[in-house]
Amino acid sequence: MGIVLGNIIAIYRRELQSYFVSPLAYAIAGVFWFISGLFLVMILLGPDGILPAVAGIDLQGQQLGIPIPPIDVPYEFVRAFLDRMGWLLLFVLPILSMGLYAEERKRGTLELLATSPITNWAVAVGKLLGVLTFFITMVLPMLALEAIAISGSNPPMSLTIPLLGHLGLILLAAAILSLGMFISSLTDSTILSAVLTFAVILLLLFVDLIAKTIPGPVGEALSHLSLLKHYNTLVQGIFDTSTLILFASYILLGIFLTAQSIDALRFQRN
Repeated sequence: MGIVLGNIIAIYRRELQSYFVSPLAYAIAGVFWFISGLFLVMILLGPDGILPAVAGIDLQGQQLGIPIPPIDVPYEFVRAFLDRMGWLLLFVLPILSMGLYAEERKRGTLELLATSPITNWAVAVGKLLGVLTFFITMVLPMLALEAIAISGSNPPMSLTIPLLGHLGLILLAAAILSLGMFISSLTDSTILSAVLTFAVILLLLFVDLIAKTIPGPVGEALSHLSLLKHYNTLVQGIFDTSTLILFASYILLGIFLTAQSIDALRFQRN
């Protein structure tokens, strides 16, 4: 067990270091921060933003002499921002995951990994943890900006909703990256890997819409496979163990399929 853990840590450190020396990774992070910051500002202060809308409702209520029910501005802000972030992941994460194994194939180092004493599971877990850690470092500055935005709320906002929402964001990212890692192990083309990952994740996001056209238990079963549906459950501050189980299942499925893919390559080489 200690040897396997040591192998995972070694692969994890190698993968994480590769991101912090990659110009492409910094470019992805820069674009992510720019778009996320734009979302944050527009949600708060844009023409259709929350603060102008609330101010307009209050003014209208004062003019008409009608009491306006209180609006939970921090909750609406966090929910709207995490909703935009979830859609942004659809475009950013396939680019992050596309080189996890495709680059190894292109450089000819995948054969070394496939024939090394390190188990394929350890390699897959280490690679997934590395890219997920890099993604979390991308999210941290935005988390700080969110904290600043809601710090002045009165009464103070409960931490349950933002914590569950960001847990959902990380779990959604881990599921997408895990499946993208498997797709990356099938080809030496990073572009093809990114496109296929985008298509698969798009299907899993909207599978509940497809399920609505299928009557009976089959449609109900398909609706539970939707990543977007379960992500929204956490964003709304609802803790559901079935949601956690579904995300964990996607993550483990991606790791399992990746290990089997490399096992197939090892068998071919032998």
